[in-house]
Amino acid sequence: MRNLFNRILYFLLFISLVGASNNLNAQSQKPNFIIIFTDDQGYGDLGVYGHPTIKTPHIDQMAMEGQKWTNFYVAANVCTPSRSAIMTGRLPVRTGMYSNKRRVLFPDSDGGLPQTENTIARLLKQSGYATAAIGKWHLGHLPQYLPTSHGFDYYFGIPYSNDMDRVNDLTYMEYFADSKTENFNVPLMRNEEIIERPADQNTITKRYTEEAVKFINSHKDDPFFLYLAHSLPHVPLFAGEEFLGTSERGLYGDIIEEIDWSVGEILNALKKNGLDENTYVVFTSDNGPWLIFNEQGGSSGSLFGGKGTSYEGGVRVPTVIWGPGNVKPAVITEIGSTLDLLPTFCGLSGTAVPDDRVYDGFDISSVFVHAKESPRQSMFYYHGDHLFAVRKGDFKLYLYKNNPVGYPEKLEVLERPSLYNLAVDPSERFDLYEKNPEVIESITKLIEEHQANMVFGETQLERVIN
Repeated sequence: MRNLFNRILYFLLFISLVGASNNLNAQSQKPNFIIIFTDDQGYGDLGVYGHPTIKTPHIDQMAMEGQKWTNFYVAANVCTPSRSAIMTGRLPVRTGMYSNKRRVLFPDSDGGLPQTENTIARLLKQSGYATAAIGKWHLGHLPQYLPTSHGFDYYFGIPYSNDMDRVNDLTYMEYFADSKTENFNVPLMRNEEIIERPADQNTITKRYTEEAVKFINSHKDDPFFLYLAHSLPHVPLFAGEEFLGTSERGLYGDIIEEIDWSVGEILNALKKNGLDENTYVVFTSDNGPWLIFNEQGGSSGSLFGGKGTSYEGGVRVPTVIWGPGNVKPAVITEIGSTLDLLPTFCGLSGTAVPDDRVYDGFDISSVFVHAKESPRQSMFYYHGDHLFAVRKGDFKLYLYKNNPVGYPEKLEVLERPSLYNLAVDPSERFDLYEKNPEVIESITKLIEEHQANMVFGETQLERVIN
């Protein structure tokens, strides 16, 4: 009997040691990276950012355990240029991903992110990372521009916005009054192959999530980079059956709460595989809310403006950084940007960043890990090829104005610049131009230095398939 007891004891000890060894192996390798990128989600569209009726318990928990950033920016106020910046760490005007005529790529576009650009995926692969892009791409739908041509081992998603390839003779607003998935002939792709058309957008968030979890489960023994770019809450709005009609905020809230469920599934997959303490997860949005769609659009919270503008509501986005044991919990009021993710991930993984070109991102890993001061002290806000505004420290100087709701109206040069202290006045109500000549002089000098060294890439967005 005693021998049997001892054998059982030794067996249990062996199992625990094997488990501990596997967990140690998982945690001792290079860190994993996950970006969860939503589409047109506003600064005020999360519980932790103050929304009174949208419930986002998983993202809120991420913020409590990690970092909530209050001054985090994208590099453009619409989809394509914003996505090029997060992938390359470079301003869209450098990479050709800009235009004053066609501000994003369309199904008839012949251009895309140039092969000469380094993406996060391409650089991390050099350090042995497995890479996957799941969701909306919008950096070119032709084979040479797809994720699999830019360093990703695997792709599952739609190649451009979910409102494109419209098939019925309706006005633009009629399409979204009662959205039907069959009205949008958007392709769903796996790698380079179209597997469904039109994509069933009612189930798209669930399927993105399942693909993401499958990728995590199958790469638990290798370092990986997962880019999960949801195609919602961009209009047209579609929620899964389990979430439809469940949010106090209506359909838009249903979608955000389904995305929050998706976040919970990702975090659970990390925990089940013993990867949570070796993974950095970044949750953020590609630009501000599409305000022209009223209740079908999101909220900028206390910020002014929305998608399509470079006012704060168009480019300052909700951002949460999570990584138990690695990310120091804090509310971060320092300036950060999606431009910073490429150099930061490279720094954390020991991956070299080529010095053959200008990068506009900073390595902000010291903020992630120690909540120290950010090396980023300024932001340049481009609208097409126009330098619309510049932030330095707490102050933001405007050179142009446009409609704050984001209608595609012509930009107007201000008769004189306007200046706002964003720490005191995030809603940009009080022009301080006359009271701060030294600040004006400092920002003007910064603009001169920036423009003197700026080389614009040839626009890719105006190339059309003949």
